[in-house]
Amino acid sequence: MATKTEFKNPVIRWVDDRLPVFTYLEHEYHQFPMPKNLNYWWNFGALASIVLVVMIVTGIMLAMQYTAHVSLAFESVERIMRDVNYGWLLRYMHTNGASMFFIVVYIHIFRGLYYGSYKKPRELLWMLGVAILLLMMATAFMGYVLPWGQMSFWGATVITNLFSAIPLVGKSIVIWLWGGFSVDNPTLNRFFALHYLLPFAIFAVVALHVVAVHITGSNNPAGVDVQAPRDTVAFHPYFTAKDSVGLGVFLLFFAAIVFFAPNLFGEPDNYIKANPMQTPPHIVPEWYFLPFYAILRAVPDNFIGDWVTSWMGFSFISAKLAGVIAMFGSIAVLFVLPWLDTSKVRSARYRPVYRWFFWIFMIVCGVLGWVGANPAEGWFIVIGRVATAYYFAHFLVVFPLLGWLETPRPLPASISEPVLKEKA
Repeated sequence: MATKTEFKNPVIRWVDDRLPVFTYLEHEYHQFPMPKNLNYWWNFGALASIVLVVMIVTGIMLAMQYTAHVSLAFESVERIMRDVNYGWLLRYMHTNGASMFFIVVYIHIFRGLYYGSYKKPRELLWMLGVAILLLMMATAFMGYVLPWGQMSFWGATVITNLFSAIPLVGKSIVIWLWGGFSVDNPTLNRFFALHYLLPFAIFAVVALHVVAVHITGSNNPAGVDVQAPRDTVAFHPYFTAKDSVGLGVFLLFFAAIVFFAPNLFGEPDNYIKANPMQTPPHIVPEWYFLPFYAILRAVPDNFIGDWVTSWMGFSFISAKLAGVIAMFGSIAVLFVLPWLDTSKVRSARYRPVYRWFFWIFMIVCGVLGWVGANPAEGWFIVIGRVATAYYFAHFLVVFPLLGWLETPRPLPASISEPVLKEKA
């Protein structure tokens, strides 16, 4: 158990004697030892927590003015934009905050992949992070439905219909999700309720994520364990100051989007009220779903339906179901990543071959996003299938083989060793 801290302020001391919350904060956010070689890529975890708070606060304020009814939802959003004091600012902060949230979380994930932050003893920490990503996706999808524009309605229709591919129970699940036989008022009501609730679930999992970090300690760019107190510095003031610099840069970027390009990440069709009788020419999800949308569409009908899964006239799995499995599998594979990577070295700094494959994977993810934003026709189909195949091969083939075949560079004996060598 942590040693109790004596505070000079009598009020704080009185509270801490009865509920040692200040002692906890002192040990975990002041004295907590952090690897001294952390770079600015480690800022993004803290940025994600700050954006989450912004999203919750602005979401609560927007919920006070929003009407979850198919006849009034679109108009209530317009009223927020036009008549509510600073309603435009709240909405733009909330809608663009979702994109900012995914940007910082995706960077956080790719940093973890580069520096091996998923390896022992941080497997559970990594899995909690993937769970947060899943909750974010569910929350963002439901939030996208609430403005009740054309893309909101048809996006909800397409995505919820995916569950109909599940054998035997699929259609029942879709009816249960809709609350009827089409996307309508019951759907909007339950999506609003869940969109309001899930951020608090995210907050709870983030708290577990932070606790896990404080138990196992942070990974570092060298990927070696802390050997002695000389390898660490106190969290405050060193990393609070460092995080503050990153936060300042991030807020400048966020403000530039909110004030000068608030619709940069949006779809123009969503400024048209939902019309069940008029299908948009090209239904596109939000940008942060595009790689997964490309994976969903990448499964070819003939490959799944005829060549592999049909035998003696019986089709064991449809292309639609295979696409859904591939899409969810692209997330599920991240849960087992700590056991797929057979290398004993964490950081890509000391894995020259893996470093090349990491950048190839980054490019492939960008290609999947580009394919997902375009119609599933022509060369986009071929490129999407090749990129999808590599996405899974990267985790299921490249990771295990590299651990056995790659010869990493020698690791430093400690975090301080490279610094001390440079000074010498």
